[in-house]
Amino acid sequence: MLENIDLSRKIEKEEYKAAMPGLELKLGVLQREAIERKIPVIIVFEGWDAAGKGTLINRLILNLDPRHFKVSSALKPTEEERLRPFLWRFWIKTPAKGKMAVFDRSWYHRVLGERVNKTVKKPEWLNAYKEINAFERQLADDGNVIVKFFLHISKKEQKKRFEELESSPSTAWRVTKEDWQHLQQYDEYAGAVEDMIAKTGSSQAPWTIVEAHDRRFATVKIFKTVIQALESRVQALKAGGEQTARVQVSDNNLNDVSTSILDRVDLSLSLTEEEYAAKLKKYQERIRELEHQVYMKRLPVVIVYSGWDAAGKGGNIKRLTQNMDPRGYEVIPIGAPNDLEKQHHYLWRFWKEIPKAGHIAIFDRSWYGRVMVERIEGFCTEAEWKRAYREINEFEEQLVNFGAVLVKLWLHIDKDEQLRRFQERQENPYKQWKITAEDWRNREKWDLYKIAVDEMLYRTSSPHAPWTIVEANFKYYARIKALKTVIAAIERRMGGT
Repeated sequence: MLENIDLSRKIEKEEYKAAMPGLELKLGVLQREAIERKIPVIIVFEGWDAAGKGTLINRLILNLDPRHFKVSSALKPTEEERLRPFLWRFWIKTPAKGKMAVFDRSWYHRVLGERVNKTVKKPEWLNAYKEINAFERQLADDGNVIVKFFLHISKKEQKKRFEELESSPSTAWRVTKEDWQHLQQYDEYAGAVEDMIAKTGSSQAPWTIVEAHDRRFATVKIFKTVIQALESRVQALKAGGEQTARVQVSDNNLNDVSTSILDRVDLSLSLTEEEYAAKLKKYQERIRELEHQVYMKRLPVVIVYSGWDAAGKGGNIKRLTQNMDPRGYEVIPIGAPNDLEKQHHYLWRFWKEIPKAGHIAIFDRSWYGRVMVERIEGFCTEAEWKRAYREINEFEEQLVNFGAVLVKLWLHIDKDEQLRRFQERQENPYKQWKITAEDWRNREKWDLYKIAVDEMLYRTSSPHAPWTIVEANFKYYARIKALKTVIAAIERRMGGT
């Protein structure tokens, strides 16, 4: 495909000078419209070494308001970044609504440089196509405009530019041994580029190949492409209804769950105080041992606690961590998103909290709020919570593919037990802080929440990320089962390392 690109295309100086003022003004106007309409914009620059990425990025942003964009260079991952899933460092840099993120190289390094130089194994870069497509689709569904450029020059032109840079003492430093090595690998890189474009070009995140021999031609093409993408989104929003069309989800695979998973749970399971004390000591000692092994083997561990209000999540977490080294774990309480978090894709705030390899993250509530409280209380649209099942499954699959141990616990109690605990909290001066008016309001919607929980368990329990329902009417039993479940999951993963 690349060999069919006409690299002789150019624009004469006079034509360029006539065209650019209008393009610059138009781009500035569209940036202000994007800010006003809270449109997040992502622009990706990939291309050959010496193709002019830095120059063209600089030319693009000269006429933009610098308060509303950020340029990121995707250099080789740092040690901190290597200890997390490869998309983590890009998720945390995705733009807020009304902002623009420009990437000088990007997540595509996984299927280009890392593939060609064999710094990752073939299954990893092959799987990266799937993860990248999911990443871009999720962002596009959330309203991001995604523009992707590949700056193309020939092998002969690349060699010529390297030699020109090396000939001047002021620019020789820009050409490295690695650059010359890449030149020798040009054909291998070209194959990787063609695969990348074929496997990751989509209607919501299309590739634009930029003929970059002539800088003036490349500049005009880049400006026109960004302008067209922004104009298309702005015009669609003005016309109305575009948002609904863009995020519409088919109901074909979202039929109502016909039977209740929760109704089959045996809530009579219990332990005596003596049984509880003996098992608690045993399992707390074991989790302490495993925490050390997790660190030594550099395993990331993610534990998700969900459940009814007053199901005992806090007490359960306390018993899990009571004997652990606090340097090796973090408990992350999740409440309503703050103003900054609301300006991003809903998974953004959870990606930020993913632990590095060797550490344990314990989520007290989690991303499942999207398909429970946000669904029931109307904090997101029906299309948004319906597509969240797929997004959550993809997110969790990426964590597991990275090597994470993922444990998901649903603490289940019945409605009568919840009422008893609410009343106990309300009557105890030392526990009154744990009961709020919102808890009582949510209780009135028990049946609606039950439907949402059943559907959540049904649609997001998978072989790589299964749910464990913890029978929690009796707290002793629930605490021991949670401990045993976490221990078993880590031990299974240890057996596979």
